[in-house]
Amino acid sequence: MTIERTLRGIAGAMILLSAALAYWHSPYWLWFTAFVGVNLLQSAFTNWCPMITFLKKLGLKS
Repeated sequence: MTIERTLRGIAGAMILLSAALAYWHSPYWLWFTAFVGVNLLQSAFTNWCPMITFLKKLGLKS
């Protein structure tokens, strides 16, 4: 699996997880959803994402 596909999977899982936690536990989990969204937005403009750096260190290829 490539870094790009892994990154999209992690981002989608984090958004779904935080939305579920906001629904069942506390609406404050929506702050985490917003954090993931802001990080995705900034990576679109800067072409840098901390998770990609981490995934490269784990040995995934582009």
